Amino acid sequence: MRGGASSCLRQVVVDAADPRGLAAWWASALQWRSVAAHDEEAEIAPPEGLPGLPLVFVRVRDPKTGPNRLHLDLDSDSPAAQRGTVEFLLHAGARRVDVGQGSAPWVVLADPEGNEFCVLDARPEYEGTGAVAAVVVQAHDPRRLARFWSLASGWDVVRDDRRAAALRCGRSGPYLEFVHSPAQRTGKNRWHLDVAPSPVPGAREGTGQHAVVTTLLDAGARRRDVGQGRRPWVVLADPEGNEFCVLAEPRPDPAGGGAPD
Repeated sequence: MRGGASSCLRQVVVDAADPRGLAAWWASALQWRSVAAHDEEAEIAPPEGLPGLPLVFVRVRDPKTGPNRLHLDLDSDSPAAQRGTVEFLLHAGARRVDVGQGSAPWVVLADPEGNEFCVLDARPEYEGTGAVAAVVVQAHDPRRLARFWSLASGWDVVRDDRRAAALRCGRSGPYLEFVHSPAQRTGKNRWHLDVAPSPVPGAREGTGQHAVVTTLLDAGARRRDVGQGRRPWVVLADPEGNEFCVLAEPRPDPAGGGAPD
């Protein structure tokens, strides 16, 4: 993180009525592997060695009430591949939705719980992203939000204009894109991002999370209560009100690896 405590983008979290079922659907859609499958929380991730952010599905009671402000764009490498992906997903339980895309070359679908996503037309700039070309966030001010999230994620700004801005971590993996939209937020987002402190050798447990939270509050974030109670993560909102979590540091295991708190 530039100019403050260092953190990294860890995962995308999805509110779900049926975490296990929705995780299984997305694992099939993306050809990803299951990391954990429980009734209250399930996680999927790309195959070993391939890029991508894990998706974590958590049980909520609140129903989906409107379009999501964060969604996934799925990659295609040819018109035939795009058609094949759309047909496969429709057969698996997705449905077409109209979000005002008109005659756009991408196809907008919704998963079995109504979460919108796009199957993109073939675009060379997304080569090397993996199955998920981009995590897309609606923004009133894409440039401002991209600068904040570059700080929060540690990713570099690779596109910066008034209508759309984008971040990427190096030259592989998905983009994090901010696309201009006049739509107003209504209630808590059902999809959100989690960040975590970057490991610092010798640091005391908890100090990294505290430093990251302080840095992000100074950068325009604010604390948000979504009913989390006494949890090891801290819930903040970015400058446009999108909730996200700052996770606690990973605890080293005896073999020298790490596991999230």
